[in-house]
Amino acid sequence: MPGRRPDGRARSTRRPLGRLRGWGGVAAMAVACGLTASLTLLPLAHGGRGDSGPPEVTGPGVGTGVHVKADSCENPEASLRPSGADGPSIDAIKARGKLVVGVDQNSFRWGYRNPDKRVIEGFDIDLAKAIAKDILGSEEHIIFRAIPTNQRIAALESGKVDLVVRTMTINCKRIQQVAFSTAYFQAGQQVLAPKGPGITGYDSSLNGKRVCTAEGSTAYEALEKNSFGAVFQDEHDGTKDDKDLLTVPNQLDCLARLQLGEVDAVVTDNALAAGQAAQDPAVELKGEPFTTEYYGVAAKLGNDDLVRRVNQILVQYRQGAWTKAYDKWLKADLPGISGPPAPKYK
Repeated sequence: MPGRRPDGRARSTRRPLGRLRGWGGVAAMAVACGLTASLTLLPLAHGGRGDSGPPEVTGPGVGTGVHVKADSCENPEASLRPSGADGPSIDAIKARGKLVVGVDQNSFRWGYRNPDKRVIEGFDIDLAKAIAKDILGSEEHIIFRAIPTNQRIAALESGKVDLVVRTMTINCKRIQQVAFSTAYFQAGQQVLAPKGPGITGYDSSLNGKRVCTAEGSTAYEALEKNSFGAVFQDEHDGTKDDKDLLTVPNQLDCLARLQLGEVDAVVTDNALAAGQAAQDPAVELKGEPFTTEYYGVAAKLGNDDLVRRVNQILVQYRQGAWTKAYDKWLKADLPGISGPPAPKYK
């Protein structure tokens, strides 16, 4: 029988590493060996060639705009109206000859390094390449920088990246820190846990359970508002003494800890959780999504010309390329999505 923790709860029995599969298994093995699955900000290889390229963007966009007041936060997804005109931000990108984009390389189907092709690929990567192609004439004129979840805003503020395309939720807090495009995907927070009885979703079944989230994520903010008695905060959270056991720099670290039995559940976007469940048949999504969230392309505050250009690209991208990318990367794990959210403008 496993021993007891100081708080009286039984210690979890770790699942054998032999059961781990895919990227999740790689991350879990890294944790088991005392390594971190999180990433520092560093240049990655260029986008690569072959069938990982973005879908072709064709035809003018006819997205439906919703007019809202600029100072309102009832609709944080409202963005600047599209424009194809150049400005200071785009001029700087053209002078450099490269678009620098902050991405994930650990999120299966969204942004991950394919070990066979040795390229980074996924739904977000296709969109980033389409932006580079429109601005610079080729999807090859792009530099990807891998950034942890908790460094997305800092990377923009410091100028280390031009854009972040990394399953980044638009919300009222973040629009005070960065500028967002219109939404390109709708998701929601959901619980990921081992199959079987016990945890049933975002409810009282989380009471006393160890729940992992990524630092700076909307999942962490949701648990701050209502944790249902879950244990989700590390001692010294957010300080240099933070041990990153329950709140981690990268979301994939949570899957590794779940597979190792170090946490009981993960709360994250269902779009990401579906990809994680696809990597490990022993875990599944529990309950229903308990929020509605929208992903946007993020830029530094004040780079209005770049935001307007991205919105113009998205108008075109929604006309067919979005569906092509969805069918390729997400449909198998997130079926039933008919198309991207309609854009909202201010």
